[in-house]
Amino acid sequence: MENNKYPHLTKYGWNDNWNKALQQKIQQTNKSLEPARIVAQFSKQYRIITESGERIAEVTGRYEFEAGSRSEFPAVGDWVLVHLLEGEQRASIHALLPRISSMTRKEAGNVIDEQVIASNMNAIFITNALNQDFNIRKIERYLIAVWESGALPVVLLTKSDLCSNPEKNIALVEAIAPGVPVHAVSAFLNKGKEELTPYLLPGYTVAIAGSSGVGKSTLLNWLADDHLQDVQAIRESDARGRHTTTHRELFILPSGAIMMDTPGMRELQLWDAADGWETTFADIITLAAKCRFHNCSHESEAGCAVKQAIEEGTLDTRRYANYKKTEKELAHLARKEQANNRKFMKQASKHSASKSKREARAYSRYDSHFLE
Repeated sequence: MENNKYPHLTKYGWNDNWNKALQQKIQQTNKSLEPARIVAQFSKQYRIITESGERIAEVTGRYEFEAGSRSEFPAVGDWVLVHLLEGEQRASIHALLPRISSMTRKEAGNVIDEQVIASNMNAIFITNALNQDFNIRKIERYLIAVWESGALPVVLLTKSDLCSNPEKNIALVEAIAPGVPVHAVSAFLNKGKEELTPYLLPGYTVAIAGSSGVGKSTLLNWLADDHLQDVQAIRESDARGRHTTTHRELFILPSGAIMMDTPGMRELQLWDAADGWETTFADIITLAAKCRFHNCSHESEAGCAVKQAIEEGTLDTRRYANYKKTEKELAHLARKEQANNRKFMKQASKHSASKSKREARAYSRYDSHFLE
């Protein structure tokens, strides 16, 4: 990288493209700030890496006030512009550089908001264990979110030592994810690591995503040849794991790749993932386009290509059911988000009208005073 002012940050993925984004942002903010990457997050505090080393940082009050939603706050993997506090190991975050990719989900609970799981990844390892918890439908759900993120999806079937026929499971995944790389690996047997070399390039960021108990922390330790994260045993009764990783964090691997470990998720609640959904279920969408009627519901209409594929056995009924389930989920979320937006606009309009009335009364009193 020519005229690189930030050689230390190159290890964390800094490159010419980020340098251009930095110059544009500095011109907009008109402030003397420097770049940093979020390497870990703890509630409202962040651990960042700057050219001069690690610091603890928080967003400024202005940043917090102007952020329209939670997704506009920094997340692990983000590049930010910071002001280093002189004589302290702290910094203040003033701005966020535009993300090249971001994996998001719906905020937990009844809150209609977007949560950024990981940002600025080149690839995401979707992990699923080859034990009792192996679940094709869960992989489909993760594929929706990863395709939407803008990063390359890679499916890792971990704990292949617990499966007598990993090739069969690989074929099952390839059938629902055409073109997506699928690898069976075993940290216990030290098997499959060489297959992951093409993704673990210097300066590339790879996130590990999946449920608790699939072996994400074990995978990280194995690829790093070091004990970076603690691991816990899974329950024998249902092969479910407990949360070992409690926060997202970046680690530098011996290859020079940057790996992000994330806490396990019991369920990935999708967020505004229409493009990812269409890519994941491209085969069904292609079938639906061949139906006799353009508004076919695929239930009782004549000439339904989807129904025909199910009857002929070329379309798995469980895959189709997941297609319908996630379609309804995304449509429901979109309706709720629109309702929330209308409510917000109504409240904002009411507030604006009330403010105008107060100002009108104030001006009226002002005019009356000088007219007397």
